[in-house]
Amino acid sequence: MKKLHLVSLGCNKNLVDSEVMLGKLRAYELCDDASQADVLIVNTCGFIGPAKEESLNTIFALHEARKKGSLLVMAGCLSERYKEDLTKELKEVDLFTGVGDYDKIDEIIALRQNRFTPSTYLMNEEERVITGSNAHAYVKLSEGCNQACSFCAIPGFKGKLHSRTLESLIKEVKALVSKGFYDFSFISQDSSSYLRDMGEKEGLIKLIDAVEKIEGIKSARILYLYPTTTSNALIERIIASPLCHNYFDMPIQHISDTMLKRMKRGAGRERIMEQLEMMRKAPNSFIRTSFIVGHPEESDAEFEELLSFAKRFDFDRVNIFAYSDEEDTSAYEMHGKIDTKTINKRIKQLDKIVQAKTKQSFEKEVGKEVLILIEGESSEHELFMGARELLWAPGIDGEILVNDSEVENVSIGASYRAKITELVGDKLVATITALA
Repeated sequence: MKKLHLVSLGCNKNLVDSEVMLGKLRAYELCDDASQADVLIVNTCGFIGPAKEESLNTIFALHEARKKGSLLVMAGCLSERYKEDLTKELKEVDLFTGVGDYDKIDEIIALRQNRFTPSTYLMNEEERVITGSNAHAYVKLSEGCNQACSFCAIPGFKGKLHSRTLESLIKEVKALVSKGFYDFSFISQDSSSYLRDMGEKEGLIKLIDAVEKIEGIKSARILYLYPTTTSNALIERIIASPLCHNYFDMPIQHISDTMLKRMKRGAGRERIMEQLEMMRKAPNSFIRTSFIVGHPEESDAEFEELLSFAKRFDFDRVNIFAYSDEEDTSAYEMHGKIDTKTINKRIKQLDKIVQAKTKQSFEKEVGKEVLILIEGESSEHELFMGARELLWAPGIDGEILVNDSEVENVSIGASYRAKITELVGDKLVATITALA
């Protein structure tokens, strides 16, 4: 049997597309050792500078490691965004494909021909190979984006919003439940715009209504809400749901009205604060956001406004991004570019506040009894099992170290009740008390 080595870079939306490719390449044996693979695929990210650099470095490293006669395939966003230049200049790669043909990867490899279908691939009923968990799965709602953020190049190579039908989504979720999956994260570039391209303003509410009727789901969360398309009714529906966690992932990027206008975000400070206050008041709520530092024309006063806001509002998790000057964006053409030294200085100031807020969020969990999902051996030591709160999203919100259990035969992928006993560094420690 021929061997396949696949690397999925970037976001979890990319991961879903990688899992579609794995589903199409079931005839191959997966292998971790790139030097043993007959086919090597890198599903690239082309969003910002560091992601592009990581994608290219991965390609070069795999080319150095691969055996003679193997096939190196570059797929995904970076390949799509720079297809003309890369297909001419990147001689290390044997085959190129973009964001429209994940479900045709078997054909592309068989024919040994580059392929860039003009439209972005939208998953329908393809069977994918879920990676990383036997309990949790990501479900992609849509492709593309109708927003016009000044700093973002995604609409340029992913196109306008294109939602999956509700029927397609429900069919996929039911199929996954039948295989034992019970924890779901619904994702897209702009999840709160789901079905707007089909004339439905509250598509996520319809989705929640439908998902709640599926037997076997224990847990769900929605990732990537956008301020202008997140209505009060949607926030209230999430809070009212017995199935969806009060998990609110809304990247606001800034809080200064003048900066939000420059960033073309649509919603101003007052509206964002109204949303965040609603979310924060929800029982057992968890709020994740992101900030961009160093966008063109960001003044000292505007950055100080962001700092002050970050100190006052209790976010649970925050991602900080340095502004990346991307061609094919409106910010690229703006004057008032901020130098790297200033950006790094500002990030250092903001990160100090964010780390303190994250620590506070962890500390609030100590003493609580929570639901956890066992994910495997911990990252710290083989004597601990690694878990996450069922409330949290996988891979990004933290790890819980399970050092004791009142339940025998604890199994990976199962959920349990656990008592959080202490915080050690950035890891919570817990004792399992009962089956969930």
